[in-house]
Amino acid sequence: MKFMFFIFLFSLNSSTSLFGQTHFNTFFLDKTMRIDYYHMGNATSEEARLNSIFSYGIWSGNKVNLIDLFNYGKSFYKIVDKQTGQLIYSKGFDSYFKEYQTTDKAIEGISKSFYESAIIPCPKNTFFFILEKRDSLDKLHEVFRKEINPSKDVRKLTLNDKSVKVFTTLNNGTPETKVDIVFIADGYTENEIKKFRQDLQKATAAFFALEPLKSMQNKFNIRGVFKPSLQSGVTEPAAGIIKKTAVNTAFDALGSERYMLTEDIKSLRDIAAYVPYDAIFIMANSNRYGGGGLYNFYCTFTSDNINSSYLMTHEFGHSFFGLADEYYTSSTAYNNPYPQGNEPLEPNITADTNKATLKWQNLLTQDIEVPTPWEKGTFDAFDIAWQKERKVMNEEITKLKKEKAPAAQIISRKDEYDRKSSSHNKLVQEMLANSKYAGMVGTFEGAGYNSVGLYRPSVNCIMFTQANHFCRVCEAAMVKMINWYTGD
Repeated sequence: MKFMFFIFLFSLNSSTSLFGQTHFNTFFLDKTMRIDYYHMGNATSEEARLNSIFSYGIWSGNKVNLIDLFNYGKSFYKIVDKQTGQLIYSKGFDSYFKEYQTTDKAIEGISKSFYESAIIPCPKNTFFFILEKRDSLDKLHEVFRKEINPSKDVRKLTLNDKSVKVFTTLNNGTPETKVDIVFIADGYTENEIKKFRQDLQKATAAFFALEPLKSMQNKFNIRGVFKPSLQSGVTEPAAGIIKKTAVNTAFDALGSERYMLTEDIKSLRDIAAYVPYDAIFIMANSNRYGGGGLYNFYCTFTSDNINSSYLMTHEFGHSFFGLADEYYTSSTAYNNPYPQGNEPLEPNITADTNKATLKWQNLLTQDIEVPTPWEKGTFDAFDIAWQKERKVMNEEITKLKKEKAPAAQIISRKDEYDRKSSSHNKLVQEMLANSKYAGMVGTFEGAGYNSVGLYRPSVNCIMFTQANHFCRVCEAAMVKMINWYTGD
């Protein structure tokens, strides 16, 4: 089993240390528990408040690898058995709240509350639910602890919504030995169920288009859950478009026009509970470019954009594999997400330029120079110019929508944008494919929203541009994660 290998490589970052993984049958029932809570604060404050606790279904996760040894994510939840004091389950994650803490509003002291859920196997006995956060040095510190008695504090989740439909596009076996993916429909009305099924089939095929997912298809189950939305489409706040949808996905998250998230975690978890799942996609019924991915939380993408397949794959890289954004020329709503002097937690970006300590040293191309002197100046001039043009065009389209311009005018402007975007991406791919370092593994400056001081492993990757491949370092991290979930 691979978990013994991880134990020697990673620290648990917990006051309770283990020499092995938890024995499932000793501590857990074969059920899922959902702990709902409010996560609130600003840039300098953080607290949590318990909302409700449910049990339902089976435990669809792996029953061997219960202690998270990857150490990804800005937060952790941990389950400690009260009687023995033993850490019996843990998971790192990112959330909308943690991203909000990096924004100008949070820095100005404006507090906000977000709904979150911890999904765990159902403990047999009384336990402590512990929420931890990272400090400026990425060390974990407890911010919330609650004693929970499963026989008194937990209620059964009722799953009897007749409007909910489940569709399976890939079934490779028992959930606990597979990676179970669920696609949640958002912005599809009752009359658009056929479209959702078609979009689900299309997304399933696209999901396995690239390696290593292509070669590991037998390790996945794919399901879709449809709950009809009252209105078709997605909320676009900047354009004054508000839609009543199943999980209330919206663009303009954190003020970024392409960032699409939801704060309606209760609805999301209620709908997802109809199937076993390890990871959630929200497939939003829109032709606009947009998406988002939060590690071990959920990811979103739009169904009908020319770049939907890229969006889906890129965002899943964040939400399931813990991969960082490698681009740096686009604007973001974050303030200094990677403080100078800290080594990023993610496996595919680094501040380290020492070959002897580099996190992907075993994959480095032989004799490659580190840092690797790629064609950065040429790329920057070309891509920054496009980012400025792209921003202006998107603002014009948003303005047309807000002013309720004729549909033909909006469509024409969007088609023009799509043409220019496709043309730009084609030139980017040609430029990077012709790099002297194409296909090699080194340390290429420019990553994690930073033009200098952070490095990515390849001159090109789907985490950097709209490429049609992952780099070797990302692939290795993905294989490790898939095997962790499947127990291989």
